[in-house]
Amino acid sequence: MSLDGAVERREGSPAGNGNGNGNGPVMAPPARPTYGDRRLRLNPNTEHKPERYDDVQSEFDPAIFSSLERHLPPSMLEVPRDAKVQFMKEILARYLPEGERNRVQRHKEYRHKLMLAYQPLHKELYNLHPSAFFVPSFLKAVNDNPEESFRNILSEPSPGIYTFAMLQPSFCELLLDEVENFEKWVNAVKFKIMRPNTMNKYGAVLDDFGLETMLNKLMEEFISPIARVFFPEVGGSTLDSHHGFVVEYGKDKDVELGFHVDDSEVTLNVCLGKDFSGGELFFRGVRCDKHVNTETQPEEILDYSHVPGQAVLHRGRHRHGARPTTSGHRINMLLWCRSSVFREMKKYQKDFSSWCGECQREKKERQRQSLAATKMAFLKGCGGSNI
Repeated sequence: MSLDGAVERREGSPAGNGNGNGNGPVMAPPARPTYGDRRLRLNPNTEHKPERYDDVQSEFDPAIFSSLERHLPPSMLEVPRDAKVQFMKEILARYLPEGERNRVQRHKEYRHKLMLAYQPLHKELYNLHPSAFFVPSFLKAVNDNPEESFRNILSEPSPGIYTFAMLQPSFCELLLDEVENFEKWVNAVKFKIMRPNTMNKYGAVLDDFGLETMLNKLMEEFISPIARVFFPEVGGSTLDSHHGFVVEYGKDKDVELGFHVDDSEVTLNVCLGKDFSGGELFFRGVRCDKHVNTETQPEEILDYSHVPGQAVLHRGRHRHGARPTTSGHRINMLLWCRSSVFREMKKYQKDFSSWCGECQREKKERQRQSLAATKMAFLKGCGGSNI
């Protein structure tokens, strides 16, 4: 689901001027502060311990409420949990119009039916086993945790694009088997399959058939520590939800992927295999919504060739695409990691020069012009004093 499109808040109807019983006009009770009157804190209250929301019935993941609670205004931290939930629901509802919320609810029901019917082929995939999933170098870097450990295993072929060895070959094979088994089962029982996004006609949503818990742990315990270090300006330190899926390219599959940005703050893209040629990723710079179609600068151009087990980590707003897979069959696992807090804060900002390449260039140009104007005024002033 996309959380980028906010909808206008509907204000309550104004109170009428009803008459009392001879005692003058009845005063309307003070209106409850609305979303527009209160904003989330930009910096989280790290000392506050959020409540649990596992029992809350909502189209949003309970982890999102726990994440948002640290950003509540101080006045909201001590109110009853129900009041916090209502306040946070008002905020989250701005991201999704009613029709989209209904679609999300129908998808939850679809997912529930699918998981009740599908029998996993490799049950060990559904719980994250780090030593069986990850190569030792990646596991050691995450356990050691400081930035130096990450930089020891990461390559940065272009600013903001990180590549590293991540998945064991045995894990890749198991996941490929599981996806193939799921697709055969879907075809056999004629169960409708949801595709990963609007651009891919082949592939499957891993969350839909039971891998959501495993992928959430992958995000929280293994991707978030890296994102906190390298992508804090785009919500890397507040990731709280994900969309996990595989995409398939080759003969009789998708061949290429057009130029686009992801519906994520941070994207993990790992090649699972198989034998293939072509399919290179091409990157063309990071952009905010305003500048998504602006010109690419020479230093922003990068082409990357996939290697099975190798991961690419980048900002979701990093424009990219995939060149045609010319032979064989390529399958990639993607994890779109999202931050509700970042998406909320983005609505209050106009300048994204901390991460948008075009905003940075515009800011530097304004600074250059300001400096030039100041210098000119200074020179004119000096010239005038010598007359």
